[in-house]
Amino acid sequence: MPMRRRWPVSDWIDPDDAPMLTADFFARAEIRENGRLIRPANGTLTRPGRPPVGDAPKQQVSLRLDREVVAWFRAQGAGWQTRMNEALRQKAGL
Repeated sequence: MPMRRRWPVSDWIDPDDAPMLTADFFARAEIRENGRLIRPANGTLTRPGRPPVGDAPKQQVSLRLDREVVAWFRAQGAGWQTRMNEALRQKAGL
């Protein structure tokens, strides 16, 4: 049985790939001491996940529509859900 070839693993990191450590970098950095937050980061981090919803969030609903209606909107291409929403808003007078 042939042996599987393993690629060499290296812990070496090229120092030229590291970002420049400027005074601005340290001024905006988060400071921790023994795991305790001393000063939060200033403008460098973003929160993971979706952004917060605005003042008028949309509501998800389950709706049964005729196949022909859905097929017609889908045939219009990308953004068909938005166009369907606009058609409903227009018909409702909103």
